[in-house]
Amino acid sequence: MKILQVNFEKGWRGGERQTLYCMRAFRQAGHDVTLLAREDQALAQAAANENFEVATRHRPFEQALYLLRHARDFDIVHVQTAGSLTWAALTRPFFGSAQLIFTRRTSLPVSAERQWRTLRKWRQVDLFVAISRMAAAEPRRLGIQPVLIPSAIEAAHINTAHAQQVRNEFAVGGKKILATSAALVSVKDPLTLIRAIARLHVIRQDFIFLHFGAEGDCSDEARRLIQDKGLQQVYQLAGFRQNIEDLYSLFDIFVMASREEALGSSVLDAFLQRIPVVSTNAGGLAELLDDERGYLCDVGDDQAMADALNQVLDHPEQAQLRVQKAWDYVQDQHNIERMSERYLQQFNALTKQPG
Repeated sequence: MKILQVNFEKGWRGGERQTLYCMRAFRQAGHDVTLLAREDQALAQAAANENFEVATRHRPFEQALYLLRHARDFDIVHVQTAGSLTWAALTRPFFGSAQLIFTRRTSLPVSAERQWRTLRKWRQVDLFVAISRMAAAEPRRLGIQPVLIPSAIEAAHINTAHAQQVRNEFAVGGKKILATSAALVSVKDPLTLIRAIARLHVIRQDFIFLHFGAEGDCSDEARRLIQDKGLQQVYQLAGFRQNIEDLYSLFDIFVMASREEALGSSVLDAFLQRIPVVSTNAGGLAELLDDERGYLCDVGDDQAMADALNQVLDHPEQAQLRVQKAWDYVQDQHNIERMSERYLQQFNALTKQPG
């Protein structure tokens, strides 16, 4: 098959990593894979470095021009973001026999004013994929029946020198390292996380908290709250870091405070690197940490989060039992080969090719 992957996002986040995973897996299975991506962005550069054919454009509407000219040259057009789906849906009548696939990676609700427009776009799709039950909830409410294909994760080569550099940068010493990887945006709820760390710091001072992630709409308020709680030496805003997977080896606990999360691929990284996870039960996070694969708290409950963190630190043996469950789960349910098989089975059915 000839497969076009479409992802026009800026930067490098979970969706971009998943796009590259798909590309690698489909090529390894013997298919021709091309990427349409934003010029001078991380995904395009990463794909080019791996010798994929990459078409780049600068402005979002230029995706439509590319699809008008070239979509019919492919068997599959696989769109990885809602923004790109807008342009794919508009140009769908010109795809010829190419099949349009969309993977929904968010669990955000569709507002009433956007509902009709969103549904019209979704109905142009030949195969609608959701990465979790929560990502599938809104499409199902609107009459779409998605196929569930969870995101995948692979073991990364860990640069121990990078990890040691960060340890030295924050003068960790002998303290435990609690950490998160999340932008300072309201949906990730950094304020609840700061309040939880403040509660934990009242009862113990044997840890430091490192918050990795880009700036966002909560940046100023987060900094004020850190100062108000007297956490300047405890809660460190470490900013966005390349190759964040290297740093998981430093963590004693990985924490997520999200209010909405379709899946939470950073939690999969923690599972794979055998790090205990404390998280809210937002969206797909509840699915990931089900069956005691981690420690779940209600969204916005900083007291419960502080209690869970304290429990992990006080009872490491119990935490390791959950870590083992999480590792077994991620190996079985979120490996790249299984994700690829699920997609290709659907692609073959759509194009009537043998499996």
